[in-house]
Amino acid sequence: MVSFVNKGEGRMTTTAIEPIKLAHKATWEAGDYAAIAELIDEIPPRDLLESVRVEPHQSVLDVATGTGNAALKAAQAGANVVGLDLAPELLTVARARADKLGLKVEWVAGDAEALPYEDDRFDRVLSVFGVQFAPRHLDTAAELVRVCKPGGEIGVVNWTPQSPVGGMFEILKGYLPPAPAFASPPPLWGDEIHVRKLFAGLPVELEFMKGSTPFRFDSGEHFIAFFEAHYGPLVKARERLSGEGTWEECRTRIARLLDDHSVADDRLDAPSEYLTTVARKHDSGATT
Repeated sequence: MVSFVNKGEGRMTTTAIEPIKLAHKATWEAGDYAAIAELIDEIPPRDLLESVRVEPHQSVLDVATGTGNAALKAAQAGANVVGLDLAPELLTVARARADKLGLKVEWVAGDAEALPYEDDRFDRVLSVFGVQFAPRHLDTAAELVRVCKPGGEIGVVNWTPQSPVGGMFEILKGYLPPAPAFASPPPLWGDEIHVRKLFAGLPVELEFMKGSTPFRFDSGEHFIAFFEAHYGPLVKARERLSGEGTWEECRTRIARLLDDHSVADDRLDAPSEYLTTVARKHDSGATT
């Protein structure tokens, strides 16, 4: 078996990375991510499972599963599914959803940058709006490939920089302290050039598709009011920026951004673009 080690971002000590991981965990457990997940539970997971052809009895890992959107759909397709996430509170919601649907899924607390599985373990490795938030993109890409079986497929869906969500993070970047030097911006996982660099030298063939899912609210103001109450990154940004006196300006810019993306005049109907990346692992498992 072959292990893939990222040579670009470098390995960090546990002491250096641990505060970042704790902050990420706290961010995604803030608010009510389940309410956000409902908005993106239909089109993106459906597109991904069609792209990677999840079939009965396959072993499937859903990385950064959140409240289980992709994991549950893979289980409904008859696969043997593991849903992994850094935030145990989200897994509690995912477990309750699985129980309600009568589905069997193994839920595991774990890190996308250090997956707790041996090489060549899963037929399919998935992530829907999840892995892009792990700070070290090269490490994450290498881990996705490492745990995928030769001949298997990796499928990830991520917001593009041009999407409303990508634009929202760009606005937030101007108000919040800079990220550590080793951390890449989440929307870069939605940029084909960046993703090609992440998988360069790994034993995969790449295919890309773009899609979009709508955000429908009464207005951009309604959108931001909902997200600042439920979406962890905005909950934390509001807490910090309110104390600094800049949150109202920031939220106004985000609301305006959403209105600008709307394709309707009398309400907010903003398609949010995402990039689907499918990486098919070579049968040999050898690097190229």
